[in-house]
Formats: sequence, C-alpha cells, structure tokens
Amino acid sequence: MPAVAIPVEQAVAPAVPSRPRPRGRTALLIAAAALLGISGGTAVGYGIQAERPPTPLPALSQPELAYPAKALPADKVPAPLPASQDRQVKTDGDLRKLLIDRPAGWSEDKEADWLDDGWMTVGDLAREFKSDDGMFEYFLESDIRRIAAAAWKKGTHREAEIRLVQFSSGVDTAAADFAEGQRSYMSEAEAGAGNEGDAVKGSGEGRYYVYGVDRKAGYLPFYRARAVMHRGDVMVEINLFDTRPISKKDIRTLAERQLERL
Repeated sequence: MPAVAIPVEQAVAPAVPSRPRPRGRTALLIAAAALLGISGGTAVGYGIQAERPPTPLPALSQPELAYPAKALPADKVPAPLPASQDRQVKTDGDLRKLLIDRPAGWSEDKEADWLDDGWMTVGDLAREFKSDDGMFEYFLESDIRRIAAAAWKKGTHREAEIRLVQFSSGVDTAAADFAEGQRSYMSEAEAGAGNEGDAVKGSGEGRYYVYGVDRKAGYLPFYRARAVMHRGDVMVEINLFDTRPISKKDIRTLAERQLERL
C-alpha cells in the first residue's frame, strides 16, 4: 500500500504569559496583615477550646437497645409462622422424611451401595461427575450440608433414584445455582437429554426430561428420564432407568409429588 503524505500543520508558538506587574509596598503589607489575622484567629480558637471541659463520648453499650429483662406476656407473644410459610421448619428436621413415599409396586434397591440409611455422602455424589475432584471442591465451597436419598426397583430392570441435596441457608442461592447448572447442558445430545424438557408445574425453573434410547451391540436398550428442580435450600434430582421406554408421565408424576412434599 503506497504511503500517503500527511500535511504537517504549521507550528503555533505557545502563548507566553505577560510580564507580571511588580508588587508595591502596600500590597506586601496587606498580605502580611491577612496572614497575621488568620494565624491569630486560629490561636485564639485553640485557646478557647482548650479551656472548655472535655465533651464525654457516648457509651459503647446502650442498655436501652437491649431486649427487655422480662419476657412478654403470653397474650402478647407473636404467633410463629405456620410451616406452610416457614420452609426452614421443614428442612431443619430429618431431611429423609421429606422424601416421597415409595409408590406401590416398587421395592427398596438393596444393591444401591452408595446409600447408608437414607443418606448419601458428598464424595459419592461428586464421583458421579467426570471431574469428581472439581465437583467435590465445588460442593464444599457452596457450603453443602447433607444429602438425603432413596433408591427403588420395580420389575426386572426399572430403577428410580431421588436425591435431596441441601445447602446451608443464607443469602447465597447454592441450591438454585446447582440446579440451574445441571439444567444448562440438558439440551445437548451428548452430555444431556438432547431436548429442552418440560416444566414441572409449580416449580419455577424446574424441568423434567426424557432421553432418547441408547442402543449398543450386545446390550439391552437403555432408557432414561430425569427431573431437576429446587425448593429453598434443597436441590432435587430424580432419575428413572429402564430397558423399556419411559413415558413423560412417569417422571412428571414423581417430580410433582416430590415438589409437593417439599
């Protein structure tokens, strides 16, 4: 590309300040008097302040802000929130009791060795991810509290797993973030179900998914369905597995029942 000649502007001489007019004796006297007035006023002000008694600082403890020594009369004590409005009343107890009851026709899965009396460890949950060490660190940083779970079997090959992953209550939204992170890849064909799923009624952002069949030579066909949602500080995950097709109704029913239980 040929060089383009850029015209050089004519240099402009910088503005030179005009020569200041010499100060006279009167100006110097006025400046000295002004400086003396400021210094004298400051000294007098300090002298007056020094002669005044010190102003006491407010007490660090203020008893008038403390709770009364006597309890309120019984007729004036505010009633506690009902359990329907105070979710912490439910989730602070035995979290296993918030798992839905085993449906008719299902039995406990005795082969679920990751379960211990209805509890699942953080390590076992982290090992279900490809980067188990990274997930374990993520759970600890998110202040995970406990995991209640159930595993059932029905017929020869149908299996169900339900997990209630509870995080410590606070200003953070760890349960919602974990649920959203799991839903974020479900539309992908390889990592997820390959579809956007369907909304779980009354759950806000919760969704359930039915995977496409997975066929491999020498193996029975593999079908799966999954639901991911949260309520308060509890993230809910439900999985169904079978060698026969799983309907949307099967996973939706479990998801809606579990959400209602919470």
